[in-house]
Amino acid sequence: MGEYLSRKIDEALATWHRGSDKLPILLNGARQVGKTESIRHFAARNYENFIEVNFVKQPQFKNILLDGYSADAIVKRMSLLDPSLQFQPGKTLLFFDEIQDFPDMATSLKFFHEDGRFDVILSGSLLGIHYKRISSIAVGAKKDMTLRSFDFEEFLNARGYGPDFIERIYSHVAECRPFDKMEEGILHGLFMDFCILGGMPKVVSQFVSKGTFEGTLDTQRGILNDYRDDVRKYAEGLDQTRILNVFDNIPPQLAKENKKFQVSKVARNARFADYKGCVEWLKDAGVINLCHAMPFPALPIKGNYDPDKFKIYMADTGLLVAQLDDEAQQDLRANENLGVYKGGLYENIVADALAKQGYALVYFKKDDSTLEQDFFVRTARHLIPVEVKAATGCAQSMRTLIKGDKYEDISWGIKFHGGNIGMANGILTLPYYTAFLLKRFLSEHGEELFAE
Repeated sequence: MGEYLSRKIDEALATWHRGSDKLPILLNGARQVGKTESIRHFAARNYENFIEVNFVKQPQFKNILLDGYSADAIVKRMSLLDPSLQFQPGKTLLFFDEIQDFPDMATSLKFFHEDGRFDVILSGSLLGIHYKRISSIAVGAKKDMTLRSFDFEEFLNARGYGPDFIERIYSHVAECRPFDKMEEGILHGLFMDFCILGGMPKVVSQFVSKGTFEGTLDTQRGILNDYRDDVRKYAEGLDQTRILNVFDNIPPQLAKENKKFQVSKVARNARFADYKGCVEWLKDAGVINLCHAMPFPALPIKGNYDPDKFKIYMADTGLLVAQLDDEAQQDLRANENLGVYKGGLYENIVADALAKQGYALVYFKKDDSTLEQDFFVRTARHLIPVEVKAATGCAQSMRTLIKGDKYEDISWGIKFHGGNIGMANGILTLPYYTAFLLKRFLSEHGEELFAE
């Protein structure tokens, strides 16, 4: 992997370590987003003793619960399997990895917490699939954390652009002050690199260490193949083929004008009822982000959606790009030409940024009308439509929502596009590369921006 690249989770782990009552951590996230490397990096800086167990590579450790779930019983069994292990109270981090292969391990969390001698972290790449079971047996005895691939801020940090550079970008957004030509050029170049590479740590590390794209596409496609292998290993029966069909249909469906995911396009005579669980499987595995349709654009957002109508985005835009055909790959890398994928790719980029900030993804499409809105976010009092434009075109649907008397919760909107910062007619226009700052901006300025 090379030199460790810092992540936002580093501070979250450090804050947890400073706490007096440390609930065991359950760290969720898709395969290869950097969970294991982040935990190892954290352990090396904070513990005299670090014990790591991987239930896939060390299946013999699945016997550590044979004598019960108490800390004493587990430590005794671990010592029996490996006498070299040292358990120093107050100075030891126990890290159990790949627990999707041994979800019963979650039962031990409350016992380790009650015992209090050791800090404990559990992690796995397909925990969402087992999450209801794990939550029921570890209720009140764990702290949930999720790690996703690098966002644009983490990517900039990896490229050597520190906090001052981030604050400079943010000051433009907060003050609604356009970037100058030099700033635009630098940020556009960095952002196009990020769009092509995505945020998988192995890919970013490879690019940073070599300074070129050499080998990165092969790495991305290797990760995609690992995802397919997970489907074959962990999914059951007919669902394996159906899940893979959904997975492979994401790029062509995002290339369509109507980006709502249509099961009828996946396979001949495909029925929605047969595929809904397959879509949920990919979501729970952390591979995709689902954007559900709102029946009507109004607050609240939570729960205000149709579970049977959705768009599917890849949870890492670089992996979406890696799924494109070879000709599209070459054109994108050589000419920055996104072809028929242009609108879908930019929507995926914004969906990725919103999801990494903790936003639920929802959209609106009015039946028998051209009125459609890509995403929505909110402040305390406002529902804010978010539109994504591949170029610098107008936002007609957003204007209708802002001016329409029926949409009482909407008074202004945000448009992400390929141009600069601006504001007119109740619409704040921002470049794509500022999307990672949206939640911070709205928390600090959202209510005052268009105060009545």
